Amino acid sequence: MAETDESLFERSVRGDDAALRVLMQRHGDTLTLYLNGYVHDLDSAEDLMIEAFSIMFARRPLLRAGGFKPYLYKTGRNLALRHRHELWRILSIETLELDVESDERVEEGMLTDEGQRALYRALALIPAPYREALYLVYLEGMSYDEAGAVMRKTRKQVDNLVQRGKRAARVLLEREGVHLEVN
Repeated sequence: MAETDESLFERSVRGDDAALRVLMQRHGDTLTLYLNGYVHDLDSAEDLMIEAFSIMFARRPLLRAGGFKPYLYKTGRNLALRHRHELWRILSIETLELDVESDERVEEGMLTDEGQRALYRALALIPAPYREALYLVYLEGMSYDEAGAVMRKTRKQVDNLVQRGKRAARVLLEREGVHLEVN
């Protein structure tokens, strides 16, 4: 059974470099891609990811079970927003870049390559709050509570955003001839 993020965090705070490496492997790349949706610069997103980890280790928050990932993403999101503001950029999650050519984020066999591209095109066209909720819940595998902690929304608000996002994406997909059974 894999060790929890919270126990790895506690070990790494006590100086266990191996635990820190596991946390970075688990969350580094996905957090970087998430932050890239805000700053639109992969190098800056990677720097912000490292800074988010650093802040967590400096603050050493007491984390409840399942609290590491939402805290990390919320920290990263706040850093990205500050970074964006400092650089006077007018960029937002509205322009979250999804790699239309990548099939890594969709379960194998779920859609054809064209269906995957249509899915990512649809996600790029739906309102930003819907897209962010869908991204955190389905692509990052967060619970509604965890996504709510990142987005500063209640569980019910995240549920509403996810449901509306699925409906909006379904309409766009059907226009392209892709029919999915989305729960």
